[in-house]
Amino acid sequence: MIPVITISREFGSGGHTIGEQVAKSLSIPFYDGEIVNQTAVESGYCKELIEEQGETTSSASKWFDISAASTMYFQSPQDEIFLAQRKVILDAANKGPCVIVGRCSDYILKKAGIYCLNVLIHADIKHREERVLKRYPDVNRDIDIAKRIERKDKRRRTFYRYYTDRHWGKYENYDLALDSGTLGEDTCVHIICELAEKMNR
Repeated sequence: MIPVITISREFGSGGHTIGEQVAKSLSIPFYDGEIVNQTAVESGYCKELIEEQGETTSSASKWFDISAASTMYFQSPQDEIFLAQRKVILDAANKGPCVIVGRCSDYILKKAGIYCLNVLIHADIKHREERVLKRYPDVNRDIDIAKRIERKDKRRRTFYRYYTDRHWGKYENYDLALDSGTLGEDTCVHIICELAEKMNR
C-alpha cells in the first residue's frame, strides 16, 4: 500500500501545490483546506478562527495559563481546535493513502503508528518571495515580503514546537527534504511519487 504522505512546508515554498499534484498523480485524496472544514464541524468553531489558530501560534495566543496547583483545568480554544484537527487527520489517514498538508500531521501519524512518508518542502527566500507575489497578486507591495514570510514561518515553528516538542524544519523529523527552488515543483512531485510507489508494500 502507498503510504500516507505528509507535506510540511516553508511559507511560499509551493508545498500546497506540490502536495496537490502528488495526490492527483497517485489518484489519492488531498487534505489541506478540507481539514479546516472538517475541524469546524468537529470543534464547533468557525472556519476563520481555525484558519488562524489551526497551524500557527504564539505565546500571546495562549488564552489560559494554568498553574500546577490549580484544581480546575481550562482547555484553550486553540487546544480544542488542535484536538479536533488531530481527529480529522487520523480519520483521513485511517481511510487509506492520502496527502495531508501541515498541521503537525507528520508527528500525529508517527505517534499513531500509521505508515507514512514525511516530506519537507523548502526553498531560498528569493524563490519564496516570487511564489508569494504570484499566488497573492493583491498583496500590498509596500509590505516587506521577506519579513512576512519570516513571521509566518516563526508562528508555524512555535505551533509545531508547542504541540510536538520537536523542532519544525529539522531534517531528522522527515524522510525526505526537497528544495523546490532548486528542483522546481514538477521534479519534487516526481520524486515524491516515485518514492511513494517504491514504498508500496
